Amino acid sequence: MTVHVKICGITALDDARVAAQAGADMLGFLFYSASPRFVPPDQAAAMIRAIRREVPSIRCVGVFVNESLETVRQMVVRCGLDMVQLHGDESPADVSVLMEEGIPVIKGFRLRNARVLETMRRYRPTVYLVDAYAPDRPGGTGQTCDWALAARAREYGPLLLAGGLTPENVAEAVRAVRPWGVDVASGVEARPGRKDPERVRRFIQSAKFLDEGGDADELP
Repeated sequence: MTVHVKICGITALDDARVAAQAGADMLGFLFYSASPRFVPPDQAAAMIRAIRREVPSIRCVGVFVNESLETVRQMVVRCGLDMVQLHGDESPADVSVLMEEGIPVIKGFRLRNARVLETMRRYRPTVYLVDAYAPDRPGGTGQTCDWALAARAREYGPLLLAGGLTPENVAEAVRAVRPWGVDVASGVEARPGRKDPERVRRFIQSAKFLDEGGDADELP
């Protein structure tokens, strides 16, 4: 199976280069000011321009939490984003509006329990993302989500698995869930906001080791 890899929480060009050169498909830039991985828009835009010159195929994703649609639109243009990730309480209508405007959307859901799966049915994003639930943080907790529950979410469409993934457990997670892709931030960090190059390389290698059978969907 083909597994797409998103390295999230990029705050430095060196980290973006390491991830892109190691085979990452997507880089995530957090525009949520409460996150230790927050990156100012102008800094993100400069990194995106630079990394695109070196690795034109990389997809750059802006991560937002309960931002207005107008702010999201402005950031897509300002930073040159390929996709947006809505990781808060955004409505199905919010997702639909952006999709209709030609902006691919990753919609994040925190898997607190099976009722979240019913909520997911109401949405039609480009890619569904499932993450661990924590009452005080929208993501980046380092906690592993329920893989059995995550596997059930595959029926809705392309599924990006997040939550507590590391170089040590990502292969097991891929076998258990068989997601379209995997997403990591804290699991490959040296400290909040900065990546450990060796862990990034090992994560990508481990995530992509399966190449037999399964789906091989291209990036949206």
